[in-house]
Amino acid sequence: MANPHRTFGQWATIALAVVMGLFGLPIMLGGVWLITLGGSWYYAFAGLGLLVSAYFLFRQSMAGVSVYLLTFIATVAWALWESGLDGWAQVPRLVAPTVILVLVLATIPVLGGRFSAHRGAFAASAAAIIAIGAALIALTSGSEGTAVAQEVSPPPATQAPASQAPDAATSAPQTSATSSPAAYATLETGADWPAYGGTHRATRYSPLDQITAENVGKLEKIWEFRTGDLPKDGEPFGNQNTPVKVGNRLYLCSALNKISALDAATGAEFWTYDPKTPADAIGYNASCRGVVYFEDTTAEAGSLCAARIVNLTHDARMIALDTETGQLCPNFGNGGIVNLLEGIGDTAPGFYAPTSPPTLVRDVLVVGSQVSDGQTREAPSGVIRGFNAVTGELDWAWDMGRPDEKGLPPQGEVYTPGTPNVWTIASGDDELGLVYLPMGNSAVDYWGGDRSDAENTYSTAIVALDVETGDVAWHYQTVHYDVWDYDLGGQGTLVDFPTENGPVPAIVMPSKQAQFYILNRATGEPLVTIEERPAPQGGVEPERLSPTQPYVTDFPNLLKPDLTEADMWGATPLDQLWCRIQFRQASYAGVYTPPTVDQPWIQFPGYNGGSDWGGVAIDPIKGIMIANYNNMPNFNQLVPRETIDELGILPITDPNYDPDAGGGSHGSISPQALSPYGIRVNAGWRVPLTGLLCKQPPYGGIAAIDLNTREVLWDRPFGTARKNGPFGIPSMLPIEIGTPNNGGGFITASGLFFIAAATDDLLRAIDIKTGKEVWQVALPAGGQATPMTYEAGGRQIVVINAGGHDFMETAIGDYFIAYALPKSEAP
Repeated sequence: MANPHRTFGQWATIALAVVMGLFGLPIMLGGVWLITLGGSWYYAFAGLGLLVSAYFLFRQSMAGVSVYLLTFIATVAWALWESGLDGWAQVPRLVAPTVILVLVLATIPVLGGRFSAHRGAFAASAAAIIAIGAALIALTSGSEGTAVAQEVSPPPATQAPASQAPDAATSAPQTSATSSPAAYATLETGADWPAYGGTHRATRYSPLDQITAENVGKLEKIWEFRTGDLPKDGEPFGNQNTPVKVGNRLYLCSALNKISALDAATGAEFWTYDPKTPADAIGYNASCRGVVYFEDTTAEAGSLCAARIVNLTHDARMIALDTETGQLCPNFGNGGIVNLLEGIGDTAPGFYAPTSPPTLVRDVLVVGSQVSDGQTREAPSGVIRGFNAVTGELDWAWDMGRPDEKGLPPQGEVYTPGTPNVWTIASGDDELGLVYLPMGNSAVDYWGGDRSDAENTYSTAIVALDVETGDVAWHYQTVHYDVWDYDLGGQGTLVDFPTENGPVPAIVMPSKQAQFYILNRATGEPLVTIEERPAPQGGVEPERLSPTQPYVTDFPNLLKPDLTEADMWGATPLDQLWCRIQFRQASYAGVYTPPTVDQPWIQFPGYNGGSDWGGVAIDPIKGIMIANYNNMPNFNQLVPRETIDELGILPITDPNYDPDAGGGSHGSISPQALSPYGIRVNAGWRVPLTGLLCKQPPYGGIAAIDLNTREVLWDRPFGTARKNGPFGIPSMLPIEIGTPNNGGGFITASGLFFIAAATDDLLRAIDIKTGKEVWQVALPAGGQATPMTYEAGGRQIVVINAGGHDFMETAIGDYFIAYALPKSEAP
């Protein structure tokens, strides 16, 4: 029966004891479990300390305070020993224990007269806690994953077997980049921004210098344009468009492929063409990343479609419009439209869904397409096609399953199903007549047992095609036997790369493994040293995995050290304990850990690691490259076919496909039909209760690399906690936590780098010399698009599409926003 004479303070102490007991019991039991998995011993003893303290507090004894004090001191000693002074690492280790400490100390006035009555219990508890602390230090001193992660020496180089050897030379003589910055090629852009990456060379560099570090703080919004494309029925919306600008006009496209021409200076709308793309054509994410501008030099000046805009729609149409009027070009394809499903065969809405613009090289429009991941081995072909930019006629098709046939497949046949595709943006060299394809994976990313020799050759490779014939000029594979979805998502950047023999025309290809493959763009020969190093073995395909993988050794990479148990995170010790248990239950042997079915495996970097579609930006005068990157793991597991069938998970092409069963482009389990396994991909490995990520921050970064010296100038976390927090509640804290980020940025001649990309919905300007942010502005929606800049009306203007991203959980919008200095500031 409750004591009616207890004070409020006594009841509060009892309540605190109950809460401590409720946390202490799972921490102790989970800690014992972690010990059996080979993990840290701390949690078992810390949980026991909480329980003992809770017991005495419940009994209204000062011994409870003393026991908790000793537990807290041991916790601080352990936390500092395991992770040093890293603030983010200490959040789950010390924040909640410190809050409890304050509450426990607040009970002293209530318990002050009761200490002597429990002196014996206190002495015994103190001795026990001291013994626990000593044992903790001794037992964890040799435990894996309990020391601060350090860089390890790379494994020795080994010779790749002939079957896995890279297709061009795997190494080049070591060079010291000694050429002067003046050796770089002259620029192609000025007042305009005529292609997605600035030009089809994709440097994302502007020679404009009106906006500087000194005056950037005066930038103001000068206009806003809204497309009207927003989700109505839960569609996976977002838009990552980078407009193009030529003359006085800006051309952009919306999430559902509406194409608009605006006055570049004022944002006034000249025309909008609506192709009526249906919402069910959306694949992974409703996005129209760019359009292509083309001038027909054979046409009479001012005639219809002498200048045109070409766009690809989600339902696989290529549309050409007159730049002045927005009319369809009647002599292009069928009345201005080319059907890209011709030769593709059976598909389903959203399965074969282009999101990136064609690349224009020597009047040839080179076209690839997104193909939704994880559906079926019989996915639409990854065929790459070249179309005449004037007529829309098919010039050639590169189908790796039938490389000698350049036209449409024979009657009744289709392009080879399931081959690697190019969903991202290619780059091109008009002088060499080459287009550079960042290749994806074969259909079903995480199993490759029936891939053809051609698929194993070109998957996750840089492929240079002769744009006149569609023939392969050279190719270089960046991942052998890719079963990790490490497709090349970024656009390659074309620069003159400094070597000891002078500048060499090169392509810089970023990767999801945060390495940069730099090749002679005429021959494919590496201009950096690339070693074949041993890769982890095992998993479900041990006989097929490559024994080695290529690593760039004499140019900086942004790979972070392998994960350890100590890298697990959360809001509280209980969160971190849960993540530690998952870490210990998973298979993990570093980069390229093989997929497994009997237990989860950790993929780090994850499939959204390193650089994705934003690519890199390079200042060709100063020789500085800026790259933003992701630093997140996936927690994956293969699922046996019989389990997939029992769950009713079918590919989207199946007549019985049920979206409620999962399996679509956003399903938690993908069917990978016609293979032995489905796949459960956990790209956001989170704590169930708070929703925070299991790996400690940062989750993303940004770095500058000097191409001449091959040194990292700076490398720092990128993105604040402003829109992130436990339970999905934005913290609004301006703390630089380093968030996931997608979308790139551009460099100006004045030494500024403009980028949004992070999940905090901010557009920033960064000083490229120091990496310091010199300006920011809040966007009304996610900025997972690469901004661009141009000159109009005497002002340098910066434009970004704030469209958001469904998968990244940023706010969805339909905004195009322009910023410039006040007119009074323009020279």
